[in-house]
Amino acid sequence: MTNTNQTPRLEVRDLEVKYGNITALHGISFTVAEGEIVTLIGANGAGKTTTLHSITRLPPPEAPKVSAGDILINGKSILKTPAHDVVRNLHCALAPEGRHIFGNLTVTENLTLATFSRPKTDDCNKDYDHVFELFPRLAERRNQRSESLSGGEQQMLSVGRALMSGCTFLMLDEPSMGLAPLLMYDMFRALKKLNQDGMTILLIEQNAKLALDFAHRGYLLETGEIILSGNASELLKNPEIHKAYLG
Repeated sequence: MTNTNQTPRLEVRDLEVKYGNITALHGISFTVAEGEIVTLIGANGAGKTTTLHSITRLPPPEAPKVSAGDILINGKSILKTPAHDVVRNLHCALAPEGRHIFGNLTVTENLTLATFSRPKTDDCNKDYDHVFELFPRLAERRNQRSESLSGGEQQMLSVGRALMSGCTFLMLDEPSMGLAPLLMYDMFRALKKLNQDGMTILLIEQNAKLALDFAHRGYLLETGEIILSGNASELLKNPEIHKAYLG
């Protein structure tokens, strides 16, 4: 596991976020170290997706407004950083909830769209090969319109598209949602391989057991507040989490 005493890749400090007059996050703080897998778990409406949108600097009108606190990547505040620079310069990418792929484009065309912000000198061919190696189903369907893919294949494409941006820090919002068990475990095996190769991962997931089995550390969000945190193995044994989320 990564040494968390180094400067965190991501540091969220006392973050307060609002949608209009409604406070969605009440001063949350957490860190993600280089090469680490961290998960935020909690019920619907806890503030998990709001947290990701705040980090990725989602543009208006959907963007939440940071009213207090700070978000730092590599030790520098990003509160004034545009979303495209978070991807292009800070090498952070999001595979969003709901996938948001372009159904009228092929698998390869969806992947290619994610490369447009990369330097012209980048060799993207090895990254296409990497995505198709991680997700062989996409390789088989590379010339197929993405609207014809199954839900699991579309989720693979969403992750693959994020990887094609050249990211080294991957954020995922509910990657297991709507997936059959076999595809779900295929997805998480691929994500584990990415992490073993050096990818830093922040995971938002409702399936608490799956998330904590996968992650190094975790934080439990409830109604915009972090109420528990610790090593994932410890949280799995926590009676409060077990009762509320593991059944």
